[in-house]
Amino acid sequence: MGYLEALILGILQGLTEFLPVSSSGHLVIFQDLLGVVQQGITFEIMVHFGTVLSVIWVFGPDIMRILRRFAHEKQERHFALMLAVGTVPTGIIGYLLKNLFTRLYQSTLLVGFMLLVTGVILYTLHTLKPGRKNERTMTAADALIVSLAQTFAIIPGISRSGSTITSALWRSLDRETAVRFSFLLSVPVILGATLVELKDLAQAGFDGFTGSIIVGTFAAFLAGIFAIKVFIHFLKTGRFQYFAYYCWFAGLVTITLKLAGF
Repeated sequence: MGYLEALILGILQGLTEFLPVSSSGHLVIFQDLLGVVQQGITFEIMVHFGTVLSVIWVFGPDIMRILRRFAHEKQERHFALMLAVGTVPTGIIGYLLKNLFTRLYQSTLLVGFMLLVTGVILYTLHTLKPGRKNERTMTAADALIVSLAQTFAIIPGISRSGSTITSALWRSLDRETAVRFSFLLSVPVILGATLVELKDLAQAGFDGFTGSIIVGTFAAFLAGIFAIKVFIHFLKTGRFQYFAYYCWFAGLVTITLKLAGF
């Protein structure tokens, strides 16, 4: 992978990570279009790491608030506990089924079908009304269901933000809590996946860790900051059906091209 391809894919990752259109799915499709061949999912993990840094950058005040008030405020301890509960299923399943998920990243046709599923998820999100549960009143069951939705979104073509926010609203969380929980829940999961991948790279002598990966990671970080602000704007309007239409269109085009032999 050259630097230009890495830059394009990094920007694509940053933009699509926080718009509910599946960043991993778009990476697979564009790698196919650009003729980029990656061994394993090192590049995908690292550009996801770039976007998690953008979450930390934007939501840093929320993270610091939880850390500062954790010792003496019950609400912050409860929300931190919900994040911990939500992290466990995704971490365990992602680790145990790592080889399976790696193989899924090799199928552009699968991505096309999963984009159709994402379209259904987003159209459902468009119809859901926010509830009244917040950081203080959400339950462990809420956190587990959102975590399972995040685990499902490891499959390329399934939107992580779309799946987690849809499940959170389905569990009657208010809109602000759903978004904050969805974004903050991505931090420990992606950081954990990155550490596992870096351990494997260290054992291999870092042969797969190239300059192009660094360029892609930094590009994803900057694009991610921009995309978060765009996402919040769309969240206020509640017009997620347009993202559903896009995913259905992109999925059908991808399926058609692959079946036609392109």
